Amino acid sequence: MYQVRASVEPAANVLISINDADVRVTDGAMLAAALLSAGYRTLRRSPREGGARGAFCFMGVCQECLVLVDGVPQQACRVAVRPGMRVTLDSQTGLGAV
Repeated sequence: MYQVRASVEPAANVLISINDADVRVTDGAMLAAALLSAGYRTLRRSPREGGARGAFCFMGVCQECLVLVDGVPQQACRVAVRPGMRVTLDSQTGLGAV
């Protein structure tokens, strides 16, 4: 027989840097979800028209969530949040051209 836990431990919040601003997000969450919950909707710009782009498929197929993580281009939907990570969104990187 299965037992149901009476309570679930809340997820720990950690501090990360987003465009040089310290932001508290859930440790271990996927970065795309953490950015969305922190209010970041535009992650990069379209290289052709400059339109806003954000997380779309949340499974690594579309590459709309491309950001710099610790200086390396990464898909935010495929990277887990860890304490101290430095995230740079397109407004400062020019990733729209990638």
